[in-house]
Amino acid sequence: MKQAAKVMTLADIARLAGVSESTASRALRDNPVINAQTRQKVQQIAADHQFKVNATARSLRTQKSHTIAVIILFDAKTQQAISDPFLLDILGVIADELTAKGYDMLLSTSKTTDKDWRSYYFDSKRADGLIVIGQGEHDARVDQLAAAGVPFVLWGAATGTEQYPVIGSDNRQGAQLAVAHLIKQGCKRIAFLGDIRHTEIEMRYLGYQDALRAAGIKPEPALQLNTDFTAQAGYLQTQQALFDQLASLDGIFAASDAIAMGAMKALLEHGIKVPQQVAIVGFDDIAMSAYCTPSLTTVKQDTHAGGQLLVAELLSRIDGGKAASQLLPVKLVDRQSSLRNST
Repeated sequence: MKQAAKVMTLADIARLAGVSESTASRALRDNPVINAQTRQKVQQIAADHQFKVNATARSLRTQKSHTIAVIILFDAKTQQAISDPFLLDILGVIADELTAKGYDMLLSTSKTTDKDWRSYYFDSKRADGLIVIGQGEHDARVDQLAAAGVPFVLWGAATGTEQYPVIGSDNRQGAQLAVAHLIKQGCKRIAFLGDIRHTEIEMRYLGYQDALRAAGIKPEPALQLNTDFTAQAGYLQTQQALFDQLASLDGIFAASDAIAMGAMKALLEHGIKVPQQVAIVGFDDIAMSAYCTPSLTTVKQDTHAGGQLLVAELLSRIDGGKAASQLLPVKLVDRQSSLRNST
């Protein structure tokens, strides 16, 4: 009778590689703390012996779930959903990065999760740490996480007062670039569409004001229209609040590409030429922005770098290290919706 093959254990893999069990475990999770040569050696030995980590046994031994909770922070009244193209972009990067590091991703939204995030995710061992996408209207649960010492990082806009790491784009600079571009195209009366109760959008509004003042144009409060993150909201605000001002309005800066596309649809339906009569710039550079008609000028956020940093900084905190807030550069992408001049 043929003898059954021996079931390999982590200890066996470590012995064959000539390293400790903890080193072998980190190498199998591709932890960068272990040098690349050792990681490759351990992973090759594991592959040769068809070794797979027993996730249940590992969790019992380490008291860790090897799961990261990702919470999309929505306001109660918003119509924005996880299907938002910008959110899908950054979530895809986060999921890929976590998989590469040996972690699972638990995705939730603030509309469905418990009020006490520490108890629900961390104390219950559902997750070893949290990534929060968005700041909402200054949600108190984020501050509660920081006060409790739970490892987490946040995608948003840093103000310098946070007691936790924030990874995000340079929203103020991006908006300044967008509005300065509109002014260069000859625009003098430019509307702002976006909900400034959100910290990221507030920073974009400040950048909008910066560019106007730099050009000697006084910001008009009547041209700042609180607008949800959706195309529908951009469409409705343009129809209901801007049409009375179209005789003198010649530019729109929208705080997201979705808002910009909704505004552009409303203008085109009423025979307003874009960009000849009203030039439009969005923010995000979602894939669809290059393929709508006219194609949308926008501010590109680096979601790839953002997703990678969120995972790297969180895993550093979980391992006892420090994580710092980081500001990612943005760039203006010129397309048809704003280009009146060829120079």
